[in-house]
Amino acid sequence: MIVKIYQDNPNSNEINKVADRLKEGAIAIVPTDTLYAFVCSMEFKKSVETIARLKGFTLKKAKYSMLCADLSSVSDYVRPMDRDTFRLLRQCLPGPFTFVMDANNDVPRNYLNPNKTIGVRVPANPICNAIIRAVGCPLIGTSVRTLDDERETEYLTDPELIHELFGHQVDIVVDGGIGEDAPSTVVDCSGGNMELLRQGKGEIEI
Repeated sequence: MIVKIYQDNPNSNEINKVADRLKEGAIAIVPTDTLYAFVCSMEFKKSVETIARLKGFTLKKAKYSMLCADLSSVSDYVRPMDRDTFRLLRQCLPGPFTFVMDANNDVPRNYLNPNKTIGVRVPANPICNAIIRAVGCPLIGTSVRTLDDERETEYLTDPELIHELFGHQVDIVVDGGIGEDAPSTVVDCSGGNMELLRQGKGEIEI
């Protein structure tokens, strides 16, 4: 199923329709402020496992991000931040950044990287943000990728083509318009350090 939602004024009925399905364990593809992303509620381990298979990963090798509605929600799932880290996140979020943080015990260990960290995002996309708020808990997500490099760009950015490719494998594709073709900028803030791991759409100085 494909659902059209406009960024300028997201329809609350459509937002709730998507959120209600996610609360039941559905898998959706939603727009973010970078690439479209596979997402599910953090409460459904089996859905997270399915997303790993869609990306061609084993569960142990899959790398997820936790999509939160705001910085306050981020702090509910990570260990206490030092002042510099908090200042950096407050400056950059919401925005096209993924911050690798030390997770606390409220994050299921199946979603963690081997060193007990998790990537956290607060996307600056009104559709994605409204869906997260309607679900009432963070979403576990990872960017949409295709296995065919020759058609990579258009199948990452055009929701109709994304639906053509993945519509039979997910429950909902949210059409929020043509998406970005750049990933998020990734910064490792775990262990009290700050290190730029990937330069993406977000501009930052460490």
